[in-house]
Amino acid sequence: MIAPEIRRIGVVGLGAMGAGIAQLAIESGYETVGREVSDALGARASERIAHFLQRKVDKEHLTADERESALGLLSTTTALADFGGCDLVIEAIVEDLGAKLELFAELEHIVRPDTILATNTSALSVTEIAAGVSTPERVVGMHFFNPAPLMPLVEIVRAELSSDEAVEAAFAVGERLGKRPIRCHDTPGFVVNRVLIPLLNDCIRVLDEARVSPEDLDTAMTAGAGWPMGPCTLLDLVGIDVHVHASEALYEKVREPRVAPPARIVAMRNAGLFGRKSGRGFYTYD
Repeated sequence: MIAPEIRRIGVVGLGAMGAGIAQLAIESGYETVGREVSDALGARASERIAHFLQRKVDKEHLTADERESALGLLSTTTALADFGGCDLVIEAIVEDLGAKLELFAELEHIVRPDTILATNTSALSVTEIAAGVSTPERVVGMHFFNPAPLMPLVEIVRAELSSDEAVEAAFAVGERLGKRPIRCHDTPGFVVNRVLIPLLNDCIRVLDEARVSPEDLDTAMTAGAGWPMGPCTLLDLVGIDVHVHASEALYEKVREPRVAPPARIVAMRNAGLFGRKSGRGFYTYD
């Protein structure tokens, strides 16, 4: 396939991750349309993006004119049909293969034949997602990290049938968004999660084995191993429910005991202790 020049980006799903991706896109000068399931959720996402851009103005990282110019590039919708003019559509919906397959099958009949379809999945197979369309060569992974506006990495994932053109176009977008993109193939967990998920699970097991507090475990890994953030703080930020889901998905693929989520965080997930977003995880938040 011949990849189009990327001028207009669509983002499906404007939760924390999708809104962050949309913010990056408008700050980088891309006309951007974001889709949510209701007008209220779309308006809430727009307000959140405007709020974060205002914080950048307050910190003198952005001028007021630049903020207004960026916000002028953003529109929200509830209709997938509004992605018809997009050159790249990035999916950031729930981590469920069935939902993603259904979405990509719908998008294929809406967008142009050369439009690139990207998934932000962190745990599912990009190749399996690409199987939902008749033109899998256009499908790639663009795995951003939370929070997307701040974390510098994006993994550009080549599925089994991804074209070189689609991969390189996605890589170029990652660079224009101010990220440090890397290329990798579609393997379970890609790069970071394949290393990080079992490592974080080991950290949680040490909580019980060493009878150490979350505070002291975080101190051990920041002061002793040079981590910028302790494992308990990181899990609270990512979301304990998100981590358990990713661990379970990766374990299903590789069947390595270290990858399976420890009983402690499964119990926390079941109790609704998700971390920052629920107000309580390893720590308590206001």
